[in-house]
Amino acid sequence: WGALERYWKPICEKREGARRKSGTLHLAQAQSNRGRRGRKRDFVDAERLVKRLVAQELTLSFVPDAEQRLWRTVTRKKYHLRCDRVRLQNQLEALLEEAHIKLSSLVSDLLGLSARRMLKALADGETNPAALAALADERLRATPEQLCDALGARMELNAVYRRLLKIALEELRLIDEQIAQLDQEMAGLLRQHQDAVERLAEVPGLGVDSAQQIIAEVGPTAATFPSEKCLSSWVGACPGDHESAGVNYSHRSPKGNRHMRRLLNQAANAAARTTRTKGSIFEIVYRRSVPRLGHNQAIGAIAHR
Repeated sequence: WGALERYWKPICEKREGARRKSGTLHLAQAQSNRGRRGRKRDFVDAERLVKRLVAQELTLSFVPDAEQRLWRTVTRKKYHLRCDRVRLQNQLEALLEEAHIKLSSLVSDLLGLSARRMLKALADGETNPAALAALADERLRATPEQLCDALGARMELNAVYRRLLKIALEELRLIDEQIAQLDQEMAGLLRQHQDAVERLAEVPGLGVDSAQQIIAEVGPTAATFPSEKCLSSWVGACPGDHESAGVNYSHRSPKGNRHMRRLLNQAANAAARTTRTKGSIFEIVYRRSVPRLGHNQAIGAIAHR
C-alpha cells in the first residue's frame, strides 16, 4: 500500500477486527520504495514490491493501533479548527477596517471579552459610540474617548456590514464551542494516560494540549521506537546526511511527521524566548547557539533535544 494516503485505514481496521484470519497488512513508504522514473508500471511495480518484501528490504511505515489513530483524528481536527479560528479572526479584522472601525488598533485581542461585547452590540444595531465604549472593561488601556473615536468613525454603518459582522461572530462562537467539545473528548480518551500527559506538560515550552498532541502522535510511552535517535529520525528533527567521499554536503533535515515537527518547533520557540521558561536549559542552549547558527537553526537544535 504505497501511495494511498488515508485509504488504508478502513482496510486496516477491518483486518484488525478479523484478527488472525486476515493476514498482515504492510504499509510501505511511497517515497522510499518508488520505482525508477520512466520504468514504472503497475504490474512491474507490484512484482518489485513483493520481491523487496520477501527480501526484507521494503521500507515500512509506522502504523499506530486503532486507539492511537483515534487520538490523532481528534487532535488534528482540533488543530484545523484553531487554524480556521485564526483565519476568521483575520477576516473579521479586515471587515472592520473596510467599515472604518479601528477597534483593532486599541485592543490587543480582537476576540477578547471587551471587544466581543462591543462588536456584538454593534452587530445588533447599536449606533451610539459612547454606549459601545461603555461596554469595555475598565482595565482596558484605551480611554473611553479613544474608543468613541474608533467606533464612531462611521456613524451610519451599512446594514450589510452589520449582517456580515453577525455572521463572523456566530462562526467564531461555533468554532470555540467545537474546540471546547474536542478538549473534553480528548481528556476522556487519555484518562488512563493522565500521568504521562502531566509529566510531559511539565517540560518547558509544553502544556497540556501540546502534551496530548505528542502522545497522540507517538504513543504514551513511544515504545515503537527503540531509541531516541530513531524517534528523532522519524519526526525529521535531526540533521540530514548527504555524504560523498567522506564529506557531508547537506545538513537539511529529512522529511518526517509534519505534525510532530510543528509541535516541537512551536515548543522550542516557547521554551527559548518566553519569560515563563527563563533560566531553563532550552533558553541557555538558544542563547549559546543563536549567534553561531541563527534563529531557525538554533530552534531546530532545541527541537532535536
